[in-house]
Amino acid sequence: MRVVIQRVSHASVTIGGAVKSQIAEGYLILLGIEEADGQEDVSWLCRKIIGLRIFDDENGMMNRSIGDIQGEILVVSQFTLMASYKKGNRPSYIRAAGHGTAIPLYETFCKELSAMLGKEVQTGEFGADMKVELLNDGPVTICMDTKNKE
Repeated sequence: MRVVIQRVSHASVTIGGAVKSQIAEGYLILLGIEEADGQEDVSWLCRKIIGLRIFDDENGMMNRSIGDIQGEILVVSQFTLMASYKKGNRPSYIRAAGHGTAIPLYETFCKELSAMLGKEVQTGEFGADMKVELLNDGPVTICMDTKNKE
């Protein structure tokens, strides 16, 4: 699993001209899933995301977690995070998981993250053509990959 975590002042997902989800201060998380991913990847990523201390404290130091600030999370599935660009100029998405693997893991990821956060995580719609809008705060952007834990 691969994620791009962006600290945001606000973010939203629009599908077909209608806003599906929106959040205030918190994280916009783009999530890529490959066939080899499983529950261990979900659990590891959720723990790391909830534990990240990238929000400013009273001294302007990044020392607070998403829970500390009572922030919100918006998770958007993004198979293009699994792109292979080694050959030619047209990316290959062969590493991206098919729906049979990806949808259950995406749903599990969102449920586990919600439980750890203590409130419902907002989502996009798996496989939809989504318009994602955000105001990156900082900017602060963190990339994580469960195949590169060390």
